Amino acid sequence: MLNELTLENMRKQTRDWESALSSWLTELGGYVKRAEARKRLSAYLRGLLGDVERRNSWQLAEHQDDAHPYGFQHLINRARWDEDGVRDAVRQRVYEALRYDDGVLIMDETGFLKKGRHSAGLKRQYSGTAGRIENCQIGVFLGYASCWGQRLMDRALFLPRDWADDRERCRQAGIPEEVSHMPKTTLAREMLNRALNSGITARWVTGDAVYGESFQLRWTLEERGQGYVIAVSRKAYVWQGLEQRKVGDLLETLPGNAGWIRLSAGAGSQWPREYDWVFLPVNPGPFEEWQRGVLVRRPLDVGQELTAYFTFAPCGTSLEDLALAAGARWNIERCFQESKSRLGLDQYEVRTWRGWYRHITLVMAAYALLVTLRRHQLKKACC
Repeated sequence: MLNELTLENMRKQTRDWESALSSWLTELGGYVKRAEARKRLSAYLRGLLGDVERRNSWQLAEHQDDAHPYGFQHLINRARWDEDGVRDAVRQRVYEALRYDDGVLIMDETGFLKKGRHSAGLKRQYSGTAGRIENCQIGVFLGYASCWGQRLMDRALFLPRDWADDRERCRQAGIPEEVSHMPKTTLAREMLNRALNSGITARWVTGDAVYGESFQLRWTLEERGQGYVIAVSRKAYVWQGLEQRKVGDLLETLPGNAGWIRLSAGAGSQWPREYDWVFLPVNPGPFEEWQRGVLVRRPLDVGQELTAYFTFAPCGTSLEDLALAAGARWNIERCFQESKSRLGLDQYEVRTWRGWYRHITLVMAAYALLVTLRRHQLKKACC
């Protein structure tokens, strides 16, 4: 975690820092056609990791003693390089650094508050980041977390339907003709498929209620034999026997003596995040040795609302394991906070579709380098 091994502390380990950075830049350079663009990409990444107040093209150029930002703007908007290839390299590096039996893939979104109306996908829409409707872009992300830490693996820019229906507006923002509106759940499903098809394994997939209510997403995971613990709203439906019930009705009829067990959902900033939990089995589905269910979380403070999760887990999975999987979702919030505050995930000043993807991907690449260095330092400390 960055607060345990800060950018400043890492840079003090000069030899390890420069060796790891140079090796990573060489690998990423394989996705860039021209030598000048490779040089710019290297400078951009170094700037993201450097002492820069705001990580946009102007200030990154100042950090490199450039008189103007045109070189970085060209890199982000027009130069020939493969941002999806870089994304794949980031995903593999994160997995190699954090891989563990308790690994969790996490789906979530974050808002990027911006002014104007011309940036790709920008409109007044709800942002969980702000907690209200704001003029913003929404990025959907896939993260990976284990006992070794957490990082971002993949990204997708959400294109609202009114944007997709206005093809002239899309052309002005550089949105390819083949790109159409897709629900956030579809974007998340595509990222999960990319990760799992690339050989990444995880014990669980988790996410908030936006993703838990998508039957198509859950079914995709079940067909793969992939366990999940994903939040759902009270409006979702579940089958118990021959009866289809609303999750909200299920929660309201839970007796106080339903068999609640107090368990931790993982470590908090100061103490374990403890809740009361109960598991409710539902119709098992067509997969042998797997159990569907509803996991319910009750806060310790009286009067707080219950939270429900749809689960798909091997038969015999403990309640403690399900609770820890549910709690793992908060790791991606930490990823957003760290990558925004320390690496400038949200500090871009680009309007185009490609520009968004490229800046976000390079921030993810910088973030991935830090987890490699942290793992290396932890190994040295243990020897």
